[in-house]
Amino acid sequence: MDQKLTSDGLARVREAAERNVGDDKVPGLVALVAAGDQVHVEALGRLSLGGPPVTRDSLFRISSTSKPITGAATLALVQEGLVGLDEPVDRLLPELADRRVLRRMDGPLSDTVPASRPITTRDLLTFTFGTGMVMEMFMAPAPWPIQEAINKLDLSTLGPPDPAMPLDPDTWIANLGTLPLMAQPGERWMYNTGAQVLSVLLARAAGQPLGDVLRTRIFEPLGMSSTSFWTAETSRLAEAYWPGPEGLMVSDPPDGKWSRPPAFEDGAAGLLSTADDLHAFAAMLLRGGAPVLSADSVTAMTTDQLTAEQKALGGLGPDFFGHQSWAYCQAVQDTGAFGWDGGLGTSFLVDPAAGLIVIVQTQLGFGSPALPQAHQDIRDAAYSALA
Repeated sequence: MDQKLTSDGLARVREAAERNVGDDKVPGLVALVAAGDQVHVEALGRLSLGGPPVTRDSLFRISSTSKPITGAATLALVQEGLVGLDEPVDRLLPELADRRVLRRMDGPLSDTVPASRPITTRDLLTFTFGTGMVMEMFMAPAPWPIQEAINKLDLSTLGPPDPAMPLDPDTWIANLGTLPLMAQPGERWMYNTGAQVLSVLLARAAGQPLGDVLRTRIFEPLGMSSTSFWTAETSRLAEAYWPGPEGLMVSDPPDGKWSRPPAFEDGAAGLLSTADDLHAFAAMLLRGGAPVLSADSVTAMTTDQLTAEQKALGGLGPDFFGHQSWAYCQAVQDTGAFGWDGGLGTSFLVDPAAGLIVIVQTQLGFGSPALPQAHQDIRDAAYSALA
């Protein structure tokens, strides 16, 4: 749809951004709203409390907004014939062959049954391969045995991203392979871990580190020159905060975990990026995939890929599948809009019906599963800006 952004509407976008910036709110943000050839950017506030100003090319930890990028890279390798969408992963990930499955997700690790079938690449893309975060584990009175085992093995798959995780990809997948699955392959949706497994699968399929896979298949073709797993340009990187009862708490300084190459390049939540780089990725999806993906790949990546039975077992909260479902490494809403947010402060939405892209980058982590007020206000203003 050929839409236009009105000047009055863009003024509302700026006002929405301005009222959410402050030392007791969001220290700084970059908001990008695009429709057709129009691209409007607001860069407000500071990279840290009392620090230098945010600029349009400031870097932010995009955490789980990394997932759609990893999904696109997977489909690029499928197009190249390096991996099959419905191929068992055993050829490239023998550590995950001949799986055992817990009889009960909260049960002892010794109480298992054989997997009903092998894990496929499609299972990883749809987060249905059998391991990951489920709401039940966070509601349990005590950690499940599988949670304790995952944490003991330093897999960093049930919490915030951790570039300081000491495991290299081969050790990570070997450790994961010592554990049973939590559910049968294809049985239910489980968050996060599928994209981490894809991180290892893609590197082995292409015969190069994941960072090089993403650079050659996604970043260079789209001009995403500022997106990577770490940066030496720490003066561009925002300080990361969590909301606390007495104000903002620093979770990672600019010279912290993202200032050096990680041992494990985490395609689930490890990337740094800018608003313009994310816009380049979003615009690629909106125009049908060129020069990275085929139109069929984009359609698959942006439409519901879950069955009613998979969704019936729940997502991240009781209403998770109320008005959205899951495509490949990202959510798709009933309206057809798609994207995924990063819990360290980024939201990413593409709405083909409205012809609209809305990207908001902050350095303040989400305090709850709900989209934070700053992001929602800017998103609402962006829709109101359409002519």
